[in-house]
Amino acid sequence: MASSLSLVHIFTILVTIIMSRFAQFDARTSLNVLTFGAQPNGVVDSTKAFSDAWDSACRVEDSAMIYVPKGRYLIGRELRFEGESCKSREITLRIDGTLIGPQDYRLLGKEQNWFSFVGVHNVTVLGGSFDAKGYTLWSCKANGQNCPEGATTIRFMDSYNVKIKGVLSLNSQLFHIAINRCNNVKIEDIRIIAPDDSPNTDGIHIQKSTDIEVRNASIKTGDDCISIGPGTKNLMVDGITCGPGHGISIGSLAKDLEEEGVVNVTVKKAVFVRTDNGIRIKSWPRHSKGFVERVRFLGALLVNVSYPILIDQNYCPGDSYCPTEESGIKINDVIYSGIMGTSATKVAIKMDCSERFPCTQIRMQAINLTYNGGEAKTSCINASGKQLGLVIPNGCL
Repeated sequence: MASSLSLVHIFTILVTIIMSRFAQFDARTSLNVLTFGAQPNGVVDSTKAFSDAWDSACRVEDSAMIYVPKGRYLIGRELRFEGESCKSREITLRIDGTLIGPQDYRLLGKEQNWFSFVGVHNVTVLGGSFDAKGYTLWSCKANGQNCPEGATTIRFMDSYNVKIKGVLSLNSQLFHIAINRCNNVKIEDIRIIAPDDSPNTDGIHIQKSTDIEVRNASIKTGDDCISIGPGTKNLMVDGITCGPGHGISIGSLAKDLEEEGVVNVTVKKAVFVRTDNGIRIKSWPRHSKGFVERVRFLGALLVNVSYPILIDQNYCPGDSYCPTEESGIKINDVIYSGIMGTSATKVAIKMDCSERFPCTQIRMQAINLTYNGGEAKTSCINASGKQLGLVIPNGCL
């Protein structure tokens, strides 16, 4: 009898738990942008409808989901989502449609961002395509006209507990995704596409942010696939396919004297196909209090890549108006392991480090890089450390 009562008691508890879970699910408020006036025809500007949907979601004290059905939605100016007055516990922006920018590049080009999230927390951007139509601005720049700088497609600032998942970013005017002064951000299962001649279209840019994960991303663009700026700490990059593009770069650094360091960065299981660089650390030849420390490049396959491994502390693109100082960036404790493939340049490993602050504790192991099926070379200045096991080409450290 006692056993039967125990079973009934356990069953009652289980039913209560299940019902509470359903109650939590039901508590999520779903807001369809169509009910706020969004038009899925790609012609009528839906910026205000999206903004109104966000404002309504912020008034929900529990969880809220903003739903964007299939269709093409014109977002003709910057859409700014602010979290300062948000009451919602969490907000999911679920996108099944395509968000398109205006044909006139000047409408977005005068803004810094297309979609900006400022001071938000517990926000997820799930799915959808973002097509900024950046090619009209790139054409303006290529012709040497008086053009605006352009807008970053998605930027998160001063935010925490953020997830970006399943997003496709096309033809951004400037950076595709930027993370500034944020904590605990997960970016996964994304695709980024822009031509190899599109200027300053970094795939993902991260700076002054902590505890960031980037996983399973395919990035084809005209600049760095991932650029890692000052103040980045505890970054994990895992499973990236890059190309075309300029590779994965820490930097450029030493833009300013007072500059935060880059600490604890891991890049693993990366694939580079015909990129201008592979894994790179770059800094301007300028005084700076910045530094790079505890960096791990673990496992990379490179196919016809220029400078597969590169440290450039005399970075100055265009070679005009270059600073003439020694770089003040201190680079220490960097490991390259499991790097293999083919170099498009005779020099496969290049380390051009600062004379005043040499690169220290550089470790290389399990590296096999060839050039045109033959021997590649190294060029290393002011770098010290050690090689363990097989390292081809040899002689850098």
